[in-house]
Amino acid sequence: MGLHPLEFSECYLDSPSFRDKIKAHEAELDKTNRFIKELYKDGKNLINATKQLGMAQRKFAQCLGEFQFEYIGDAKTDDEKCIDESLQEFSSFLKNLEDQRELMVRTTSHNLLESQGKYLCAERKRYEKETEKYYSSLEKLLNMSARKKEPQLQEADIQVETMRQHFQEESLDYVCKLQEIQERKKFECVEPMLAFFQTVFTFYHQGFELAKDFDHYKRALQINIQNTRNRFEGARSEVYELMKRIREAPQEYRQTSPISCEGYLYVQEKRPPPFGSSWVKRYCTFVKEQKILHMVTFDHRSGGKIGETESVTLKSCLRKTTDMLDRRFCLDLDITDRPGTVLTVQALSEDDHKFWMQAMGGKEPVSQPPLQFDAQLDDVGLSFVKNSISAIETRGINDQGLYRVVGVSSKVQKLLSLMIGKLKSVLFCVFWKCITIHGKSLPEPLMTYGLYKEFISPAKGGSPESRIQAVHCLVHKLPERNRQVLGLLMKHLANVAAHSKQNLMTVANLGVVFGPTLMRPQEETVAAIMDLKFQNIVVEILIEHHEKVTLKTGICQTCSAVSIVQSQSKTLETEQSLKSECVNS
Repeated sequence: MGLHPLEFSECYLDSPSFRDKIKAHEAELDKTNRFIKELYKDGKNLINATKQLGMAQRKFAQCLGEFQFEYIGDAKTDDEKCIDESLQEFSSFLKNLEDQRELMVRTTSHNLLESQGKYLCAERKRYEKETEKYYSSLEKLLNMSARKKEPQLQEADIQVETMRQHFQEESLDYVCKLQEIQERKKFECVEPMLAFFQTVFTFYHQGFELAKDFDHYKRALQINIQNTRNRFEGARSEVYELMKRIREAPQEYRQTSPISCEGYLYVQEKRPPPFGSSWVKRYCTFVKEQKILHMVTFDHRSGGKIGETESVTLKSCLRKTTDMLDRRFCLDLDITDRPGTVLTVQALSEDDHKFWMQAMGGKEPVSQPPLQFDAQLDDVGLSFVKNSISAIETRGINDQGLYRVVGVSSKVQKLLSLMIGKLKSVLFCVFWKCITIHGKSLPEPLMTYGLYKEFISPAKGGSPESRIQAVHCLVHKLPERNRQVLGLLMKHLANVAAHSKQNLMTVANLGVVFGPTLMRPQEETVAAIMDLKFQNIVVEILIEHHEKVTLKTGICQTCSAVSIVQSQSKTLETEQSLKSECVNS
C-alpha cells in the first residue's frame, strides 16, 4: 500500500489521522528531495570529474538502482511500473558503459536535475503558522464569557470565522500542492534523466552500439511518460473541480464513511473541590448505530501526539444553556456506562453545535443537486448518439483535436435540448462536446456503478490477454441497451483512432477523454480520482479490441467456465459439510 490520498473533506475536520497522512507525504517529499540532490551532485561529478569517472558513474548508477517511487492508491498502471523500472534500466546501462571503458564525456550546458519540492517550504511554514494562529484564536473565543455584550461576541465570532476560513483555504491549497508534487515527480524526475541519456548517446562514440540497443526501450518509455502525463492532467482537472465543489459546500462532503459524525469537541473534566474543572480538546467520533462516542486527546501544538482513546455509550443529549454554564455551544451527554454522570462538551461554533445535535438525535438527508441536463439511455438518446457519430464520421473525422476541442456551452446546451434537428449548421466541436456531456449526464454511467470496481480490477494487474478476457466478460454483464450503445461508441472511437495521424487522437488520448465519461464511482473523492488512470486503461482496451469485447454472443465461454467451476466448488463444499455432520452425529 502506497501513500494514502489526502481528501479535501478532511481539511475541514483536521483529524489526527489526516495530520499523520500529511506527515507521510512530507516525509516522502523530503526523501525525494534528498535523492534528487544526491543525483544532481553525482551527475555533476560524472560530467566534470573525468579523472574520477569510473567511481562517480558507479555511484550514480547505484543511486538510481536503489530508489523507488512511492505512489498514491493501491496499484500502479503499466506505464507507472515502466517508469519505476526505468531507473533500474538506466542504472544497468551505466554499469555496462563503465565495464567496457568506452565512455567519453563532454560538457553539458544545463543542469542534470533540479530539486523538486523546494517551493513547498514556504507553503509548509505558512500552513503551520495558520494552524497555530487559528487554534489559538479559537481557544481565546471559547474562553470568552457569555455575559459579554452581544456586539463584542459577534465581533469575536466574525474574526474567528474569518481565521477558520483562511485556515481551511490554506489547508486545501497545501493538500492540493502536496499531492500535485507527489504525482508530478514521477515523470518530472524521469524525463530529465531521459534527456541526459540522449546527451550521453551523442557524446559517447564508442557507446553507440549500446545506445542503439537501448533505443527501443527509450521509445517505449517516452510513450509511458506521455501517457502518465496525460492521465495526470486529466486527474488534476478533476481534483481541482472536486476541490471547488467542496469549497462551495463543505458540509455536503463532510462525511464519507458510515460514521455518523466526527470532529473536535472540548470536554469538561471536573476535578474535586476546590480545583474546579478544565476543558480539554478531543477529537470525537460518534457511531450512530451503537450510540458510542469515541474521544481521543490531541493537541496540534504539542507535536501532534495522539493520546489514549476513551469510549462512552450515549443515552441522551441535551442543549446546555448559558444560564447554567458561562460558555456557548455546550451539550450535556447522559452516559449509559456511568449512571448519574453527565458529560459536558462544547462545540466549536453554532453550526457545529447544530451538526452534533442532529447527528446524535437523527441525521437529515443530504439532497443531491439536480442535473442540468436530463439525459436518458432511451430510444431518443440512442438516436442522438447515432446521429452525432454519423455527422462526425462523415464530415469531421480528420479534424485535429477531435473530442478535445471544447464546444461553446450555449450551443452545446441548445443541441442537447433539441436532441435532433438540422445538424448541418452545427460546428463539429459542439457534436464532440455533446457526446461527452450526454454520457456524463446519464443518471448512471454507461458501464454502471455496480460494475465499476470489477472493471477497474483487471486494469490494475494481470497479463494483457487476461485483461481483455476479463473486460469481455464484464461487458456482457451490462444491460442490453448499455452494451448496444457501448459497442456503437467503441466502434466509432476505433475509427477515430485509425485516423490519428490527421486528428492526433490516439487510443491513449481517447482513453483520457472518455474514461470519466463512460465509467465513474458513485462517490466523488480524491481516492476515486486517482483511479482515473485505470479507467483510461479500460477504455483503451475497449477501443483496441472492440470487435472481440463487444461481440453479441451473450456470455463468453470463459465466464461460463468460471460459473461452472464456482458451482462445482459450492457443491463439493456442501457434500463435505454433510459428511462432517454425519461423522459428528
